[in-house]
Amino acid sequence: MAKSQSRRCCFCILALVCSVVIICICIILATKQRCAFTHAAVSADSSRCSDIGRDMLLEGGSAVDAAIAALLCTSLVNPQSMGLGGGAIFTIMDKTGSHWIGVPGELRGYEKAHQLYGKLPWAKLFEPSIKLAREGFPMPAYLAKFLDYGLIKKLINSTELCELFYKNNMVVRDILKFPRLAETMETISKEGANAFYTGKIAKDLIQDVKERNGVLSLEDLSTFQVRVSDAWSVQLGDYKMHIPPPPAGGAILSFILKLMHGFRLSPASNQGHQKTLNLHRFLEAVKFANGQKQNLKDPNFSSRKNMEHIKDEKFIEHIRALITDGSTHDASYYNITPSVDRVGTTHVSVMAADGTAVSVTSTINHMFGSTIFSPKTGIILNNELADFCGRADSVTPGEQPPSSMAPTILQSQEKTVVIGGSGGSFITTAMALSIMNHLWFGMNLNDSIAARIVFVDAKNNVQFEQGYDNSSINAMKKIGHIVNNNNIFFNVVNGISKEGQCISAISDARKLGRSAGY
Repeated sequence: MAKSQSRRCCFCILALVCSVVIICICIILATKQRCAFTHAAVSADSSRCSDIGRDMLLEGGSAVDAAIAALLCTSLVNPQSMGLGGGAIFTIMDKTGSHWIGVPGELRGYEKAHQLYGKLPWAKLFEPSIKLAREGFPMPAYLAKFLDYGLIKKLINSTELCELFYKNNMVVRDILKFPRLAETMETISKEGANAFYTGKIAKDLIQDVKERNGVLSLEDLSTFQVRVSDAWSVQLGDYKMHIPPPPAGGAILSFILKLMHGFRLSPASNQGHQKTLNLHRFLEAVKFANGQKQNLKDPNFSSRKNMEHIKDEKFIEHIRALITDGSTHDASYYNITPSVDRVGTTHVSVMAADGTAVSVTSTINHMFGSTIFSPKTGIILNNELADFCGRADSVTPGEQPPSSMAPTILQSQEKTVVIGGSGGSFITTAMALSIMNHLWFGMNLNDSIAARIVFVDAKNNVQFEQGYDNSSINAMKKIGHIVNNNNIFFNVVNGISKEGQCISAISDARKLGRSAGY
């Protein structure tokens, strides 16, 4: 057990050095129209965290302020998905041009984003979550249901997380409190992110790690570096799509959408036989996208291509020509290298009244990360190095792991969409379908996100979310797609769409979320 725990701890520790927050800054245009929300909105995984983000906007905060406050809240409400021990990818839309800034670790990312675009005092962003963590709050319904699963109980039973979430006999607690994490947050709110990387929190964290046979050092925490580069902007019909560059998942998402855009999709093409044909073409596009995942490397540490080819129109046309309407193929046709599918993460979308926006996805990787808990700091540590498994022969310190996270902002002359997903490997397909539904099939944002999805796993098998149309499933089987049953889907998409001054904000009902705005 100690050896296993040490191995997991090493994973999460090294990932603290590798996890990176990416900030993409793009340009936004504002127009005017009346709607339910006419000024600003926040879509987080829970109503509590959406409300906290909205309140920051009402107090004069920026979109970045609202996003950070909502994420801090989410680390309490959905601690299985993200927290201060993880990493995030920010896509920020502002008026200063397009570039991204990468920094290792969740808090360094918050710090850099706030330095660039924050309006409220740093400490103000922490106040609601410190209060929640210290005083406690009713166990969130989604987390309670999650913790009641036998598989999750088995995962947590032998760890230090057990006392945090369960009473005697593994009964889920009624009230959730994070007293140590409250102290950690309060220290960070007063002293800044340095408290985590070089101060008392760092020392306490290192001591906890070493007691669990980990190898993280104070030098590892204090030697983080910041990267600055250009964002990726991809033309998608009338829309310009702003995404973080590799090794984030935006490149894979844009590849699927560019392939599908070439089929000239419209509301009329989502009916009858054409609907079945589009579904088949989508599955084929995702299979080709799975074949590209092996190229998703950190360009600063890889001698291989930086995936610029995936944006090339001739390459897109070449792949589209390989999609055969009447048949599917084996994995070698798509150059797929079987790997492991992953789950986890959370997403927050924010649109502020001043025309700025934030799309941010955050993770500790697997459910409850490494399941390693630091008692002195209250931090759950990630296991993000697991993302290298099956995709890399070796790992260099500082190298970013490949990720499915793809916080996205799409912009046309009439509309802006701020969107992102959580659920590990489910992110790409859930986001692609939601975007297609909304932009091309004419569905409103709520229906676009609520629609059942189809997932192509790492072994090229097709899985349909419960409730998907049976006739479509049977049609795919007849074409030759291998369909497997999967009763557990982790896809969650949170998005905001603004047309004129009409703002639609949706938090995915799958995670019992609710948006907030004014």
